[in-house]
Amino acid sequence: MTQDDVLRVTVGVDTHKDTHVARAKDHLGRRLGDAKIIPTTPAGHRELLAWARSLGQVEAFGVEGTGSWGAGLARYLAAQDVMVFEVSRPNRQTRRRNGKSDPADADAAASAVLSGDAVGLPKSGDDTVEMVRVLRVARKTAVQARTQAMNALQAVVVTAPAELRELLRTLSGSTLVQKCARLRPGPLTTPTAATKAALRSLAIRYQCLSKEMAGLAASLDQLVLKAAPGLVALFGVGTDSAGALLVAAGDNPERMHSEAGFSMLCGASPIEASSGKVARHRLNRGGDRQANAALHRVVLVRLCWDQATKDYVDRRTAQGKSKREVIRCLKRYVAREVYRVLMSASHTTEVDHAVA
Repeated sequence: MTQDDVLRVTVGVDTHKDTHVARAKDHLGRRLGDAKIIPTTPAGHRELLAWARSLGQVEAFGVEGTGSWGAGLARYLAAQDVMVFEVSRPNRQTRRRNGKSDPADADAAASAVLSGDAVGLPKSGDDTVEMVRVLRVARKTAVQARTQAMNALQAVVVTAPAELRELLRTLSGSTLVQKCARLRPGPLTTPTAATKAALRSLAIRYQCLSKEMAGLAASLDQLVLKAAPGLVALFGVGTDSAGALLVAAGDNPERMHSEAGFSMLCGASPIEASSGKVARHRLNRGGDRQANAALHRVVLVRLCWDQATKDYVDRRTAQGKSKREVIRCLKRYVAREVYRVLMSASHTTEVDHAVA
């Protein structure tokens, strides 16, 4: 049997919480079989790969949602040395015209890989950056919960009985928390006692969340410095911004083939919006918004403290650029700088692993 006689298989997978739906096609786009439904378990992943290999030589998998419901499958396939591509959901106009079904979505995923529309590789999620990501999720929810506790605390003060309200209404946030945490409501026989109990509960919750945030922040600082010390060394890049940029790149930043790709991933690349005689670019509203916000913070710091950045702003302003346009340009330059550091760190890690 020659190489041309081997049936080359591409599988598209529509992912869900409990089950995945897969459909296989050959290299000419012909359907090789009906869609296969498998559970989202290690046994299900093994079953899916065995089914695909029984059809022929597996070329690649196209998987939707590799950062959520498809993460487990993508990691399993990567561990088995199977090429995996991240597939975006089908075009809304196509769905509106052809309808929506899981087999159709799986079919579209396989077609996207065969046509070359799906070229993005999923994040590996198997090293320090994945640790940073999950801790950032925990810290973000703690910040949100603490903000809710403070808002509720201040709202309860507004409607508290007059004597208690006059005692607390002029206090600042931290002082209010300390004062409320020391309240002694006693028996819950009056509205005042119940209000004191509520205020004390919210204040103690606020304090516990603050301690939790401090512990998570310390752990994140250590992990970020371990993952990319060169990134934190850049002017204006703190550990929080560095963490957001690391998470956007993932544990395998080499999956991004150029600094332009990383800039687009962060939503910092200009999008052409020319038409007729008008030649212009517009803001990129896509990409990782947390990474985009991190770039924005870095630019703001440099605008205040970096003389080279100030000189650049003066030069571009003299050319007729608005401040908003100059900031967009600076974010693009920072993305290029960050990409170089990430790729350098990735190369160093690969060398270290090879030596080990």
